[in-house]
Amino acid sequence: MSLWPLIGIAVVVVGFVLRFNPLLVVAAAALATGVAFGLSTGLDVVAAAIKTLETFGKAFNDNRYITLTWMILPVIGLLERAGLQEKARDLVGAIKVLTTGRLLILYLLVRQFTSALGLTSLGGHPQMVRPLIAPMAEGAAEANLGPLTEPARMRIRAMSAATDNIGLFFGEDIFIAIASILLIKGFLEQNGIVVEPLALSVWAMPTAVLAFVIHGVRLWRLDAQLAKLNAPEAAQ
Repeated sequence: MSLWPLIGIAVVVVGFVLRFNPLLVVAAAALATGVAFGLSTGLDVVAAAIKTLETFGKAFNDNRYITLTWMILPVIGLLERAGLQEKARDLVGAIKVLTTGRLLILYLLVRQFTSALGLTSLGGHPQMVRPLIAPMAEGAAEANLGPLTEPARMRIRAMSAATDNIGLFFGEDIFIAIASILLIKGFLEQNGIVVEPLALSVWAMPTAVLAFVIHGVRLWRLDAQLAKLNAPEAAQ
């Protein structure tokens, strides 16, 4: 058996050590591996390179629906340029009863519930937290506390991201067709334990409830923490 196809590993190591662009390094490693494999099967260099590119093209075409997610970033960029964050901040700031903690508790509930239904793509850091949730949480804080200090603003952004993570992580395991449930089922069956996905989902529910309660308490205390971080002495 030829070991030449392993040359891709060397390309990755050298590329990362020299701090080249990671995308170019991975692409070069894949191309090198494909060409080396082609040479080991009796093809010449040109034919091996063409065969490798054909394989890349087929894989891209078979999974072309995945590239739709690339449209998220330019769309969000255009929305932010048009003032999406400012509009979200102003909208929440006009609702005096809505504090940062209450807003994030509501988002935690929605995120966890939709993830339990398998709708994991409805949230996320690039498409929801950065353009909407974090600015809305900052707007709620500014409406109640006035101009925010940098520590208070960073705390809000961190808790917004954490809320999305927790809602997704502990909510998605309730959905029986999620990858984590299928992975657990497969692992248990390999060890002679037969279990239905629904049973795993049921056992994930108490964990999801506890996660909501624990993080909900953290968010409930967040408003008082922000008041301390936004105090005049904290800004100095």
